[in-house]
Order: sequence, then C-alpha cells, then structure tokens
Amino acid sequence: MLAHLSIRDIVLIEQLEIDFQAGLTVLTGETGGGKSILLDALSLALGARGDGDLVRAGRGQGAVSAMFVLANDHQAVRRLAEQGLVAVGNANGAAVTELGLRRVQSADGPTRAFINDTPVSVTLLREIGRTLVEIHGQHDDRALVEADAHRSLLDAFGGHRRDRGEVARAWADWRQAEEEMSALEARVGAAAREAEYLRASVEELTTLAPQAGEETTLANRRATMMRAERIAEDLNEANEVLAGRDSPVPLLAGLAKRLARKAEQAPGLLEATIAKIDAGVDALHAAQSELETAVRQAEFDPQELEAAETRLFALRAASRKFGVPVDELSAFAEKLAAQLGELDDGEARLAQMREQATVRRDDYMRLAQALSAKRTQAAAGLTQAVETEFPSLRLDDAGFHVRLESSPEQAGQSGLDTVAFWVRTNPGTKPGPILKVASGGELARFLLALKVALADKGSAPTLVFDEIDTGIGGAVADAMGRRLARLAADVQVLSVTHAPQVAARADHHLVISKTDDGARERVLKTEVAVVDAEQRRDEIARMLAGATITVEARAAAERLIDQPGE
Repeated sequence: MLAHLSIRDIVLIEQLEIDFQAGLTVLTGETGGGKSILLDALSLALGARGDGDLVRAGRGQGAVSAMFVLANDHQAVRRLAEQGLVAVGNANGAAVTELGLRRVQSADGPTRAFINDTPVSVTLLREIGRTLVEIHGQHDDRALVEADAHRSLLDAFGGHRRDRGEVARAWADWRQAEEEMSALEARVGAAAREAEYLRASVEELTTLAPQAGEETTLANRRATMMRAERIAEDLNEANEVLAGRDSPVPLLAGLAKRLARKAEQAPGLLEATIAKIDAGVDALHAAQSELETAVRQAEFDPQELEAAETRLFALRAASRKFGVPVDELSAFAEKLAAQLGELDDGEARLAQMREQATVRRDDYMRLAQALSAKRTQAAAGLTQAVETEFPSLRLDDAGFHVRLESSPEQAGQSGLDTVAFWVRTNPGTKPGPILKVASGGELARFLLALKVALADKGSAPTLVFDEIDTGIGGAVADAMGRRLARLAADVQVLSVTHAPQVAARADHHLVISKTDDGARERVLKTEVAVVDAEQRRDEIARMLAGATITVEARAAAERLIDQPGE
C-alpha cells in the first residue's frame, strides 16, 4: 500500500508530508483547494508525463516521493529485485518490502526518476507505478476502453495467470518455428535458383583446390626464380674466371712455391710476400667455393617457373571471377559447397521443420482453446459478480455482459479471444460498449462494481477514485460509499469526494485546504490536515450544509457517521 507521500514545490504545495493507512481514506475540501494538485503530484511520482508548469512559481524544481510497503511476492518487488533495485525485506516480522518512487521535475521541463534512490528511466518508473496504484476518475477509461485491458481483467478474475503464461510461451515457440522454417525456405529457394551456378562453381574450385597462403608462397618463389634467371649468366662467368682454364689460382700457387724455394737463399727477404700470396690463394679458393654454392642455389627448372606462374595466374583469375581475395577462395569454396549441400538435403529438412511447426501450432491451439473455455466460464462468473453490486448502486435495471469472441484468425500471445465489457442501462435497450452507453455517473458506478468484483483478483494494492461520485447524491452516494468501504477491506482505497455519504464511510479523513501567508503578495499554498472525530463531523456537516454549519447539519453528519456498515 501507499504509506507516505512527500511533495516539495509542486504548484501550490510548498512542502507536504502525508502518512496513509490501510482501509478507506477520503480527501475532502472546498473546490479549488488543491485536491487535483495532490493527485497530479502522485501521478508524477508514478511515471506520468512531466510538465515544467507543475513546479511552484519562483522555484527551479519540484519533487515528489511516494513510499510503498509491499508483500515480497508483489510483481513490482520481483521485477526490481531481479535488477538489484530492491532488497527483499522483513519489516516488523512481516514479509514486506519498502519501495520508494521519486520524481524530480525541473521548471524548464526535464525530469529525473528514482527507485529507492537509484536513477532509473521514466519508462521503468511508469511500468512499476502501474502495478502499485490505479487512479480512476468519473471519465477515466483506462480500465474500460481497451480490449486488452478487458481481457486482462477477465483473466485476473478467473485466475488465468498460469494458463496465459503457457499460451504466451506456446505462441513464442510456434512463431520461432515458423520463422526458422521461412528462413530455410528462403535459403533453399535461393539455392535452387542458383543450382547450376553453384555446381559449376563448386566443381571449378574443387579442381583448383586453393589453399590459404598459397598465393604468397607462389609469388615469392616466382620472384626468386626470376631474379636468379637475371644473374645466372654473371655467376657462371665469374665461376669460369675462378675455376676455368684461365684461373689465376694455379699460377699464383706455383709462384708461391718457387718463391718459397728461393727464400732459403735469402732469409727474411721473401717470407712476407709468400704469406700474402698464400692468403690470396686461400681467399680465391674460398670465393670459388661460395660462388659454386651461389650457382647451385640460382639454378632452377624453367618448367617450374612456368608452372608457378600458371598456378598463380589461375588463382588470381578465380579471385577476380568470384570477387573474393585469393586467400579466401578455400573458405568461399566451402561456403558454396554448404549451399549446394543445403539444396540437396533442404527438402528433407524443410519437411522436418514443417512438421515441427505443425506440432507447435497444435500445442498452441490446444492451450489457447483451453484458455478460451476457461474465459467463457469466468465471463459468466464476472457478469454475475458485477450485476450483484447493481441494486446497491441503484443500477437495478442495468445489465452487464462480458462479450467474448474467439477465432483462430485472432491468434496471438494472449490467445484467440477478444473481450469487451458491454452494458445495458435501461430495460428494452440494446447493450453496447460500456463507454458508449453509460453516462458519466453510470460509468463511475459500473467501474466501482467492477473493481469490487475484482478486489481480490490481481488489483493494484492502492486504488484512487477521483470524484467518481460527482453528480450523484442521496441513496446512490451512500451506496457508493458502502462499496468503497467494502473494497477497502481488500485493498487500500483513497477517494477524493464531495459526497458526505462517501466521507462518512471512511476509516481515515484528510481535509485539503488552500491558505495564504497574509502578506501583501498573498502567496497561496495547499495544506492537508488529518482531522479528529469532531473535526470530521464538522467537515461532513460542511459538505451537507455549505459554508454555514448548522446544528441540524452537525446532527445529520452524526447520523451518517453512525450508520452501520455492511
């Protein structure tokens, strides 16, 4: 339930702290006192659209905080616990969790949203807010206009949460199977249209058998052989000079030997020369050996060069033809082969997928039809429960009908059904959609009857009724007050009312008033006061008699308050 509301600098509210209790709380006060401002502020905290005009004049921003105490299994607690935004608690021995929603509105337009002081999106704030509070006015149509809302209310009454979840999962499985089948059909169809091209391409690439990195290897080998071809003649000529008939090596070696014999005759004269000649001979021998190695390395088979060039040109031609780099030809060949393989066994796989999609469709239809049957039964129960409330609400001649239409063409995640609430307000008239047939006062009473019937069937823990008793009085207003009190036995109810009969049924009474500061500028502000028993009697007397409270009005107020409940 809503435990506390804090408002700062919103329109006429400078600073306001309100504690709320379980049961029925009424908010009364003179017209223009600020009741609508209070609800606008609460709506802002629940994720309603922001507006810079809500900020109190002369202030840069306003803020609204709403504190809720919820059962740990409430859907909002479960949703936020998954995101780490709430810690499931145990307050005063009860399995409850405190949840704070806060909205800061800047005067220049932007807003910021918080849940338990953690910044969140307004979308999330609104999603959570809808599970916590329902605000209904005389002309409010959120619960009564959309078929999806009607269907959800019927499912809440019938307790179809698990069935609806199973239908939604079956629908998702069926749609997934259909999408996968359609995707495979598209691929097989495309492959079939290109079958001849695929087979020719796979055959060509299989024959070519490209390998990753092959282009680089061939290009390097070809470049090496072409360079060797250009220097082979020079290498052979140099080798001929060093090792051929005109090689200076034998001549130098013989010279060294002759000088060595002469050296004995002239010690110290030729030794250095002989050593240099010997070193030169050794160097020439070494050069000859290196040169022979170079000649051997430069040798190549012209046919090998031709083969390398032919292979390289073939790979590059295939690259241009298929529009992929040479190094990716191998992977491309595998891809084409897979497509061809998919074509070859595609029909068999399609048959399997069609069968699977049929099975999933049948599963969905079985669950959806079972849900439709339960909804039909629940529709009769809801009709009876709502019409049971009509006599007390002075709708004796009215009728309520849950119109349910089922068709496979309407299949969706919520089942096969459309649900609409139809009413008949007078005998002999045709029933029609509730918003088209019911007047404002009737609509409010229909709504109240519906909420009473659904009080323990998934309603938000806090219901707010904004002047739904406008335009009615006497016995009808008294009946509405009794129904609100009855509803408050199951959920927290806040009612903004001008009807003393409704106010008299309240468990708690708040009076909203507008005051000024007494200064020349007369700055107005809205205040809320919790009234005691005597103040409550006077407020109800004011509602009965107007500005001047008479003894008779006080007595009438006493009688209203003392009337026994249901």
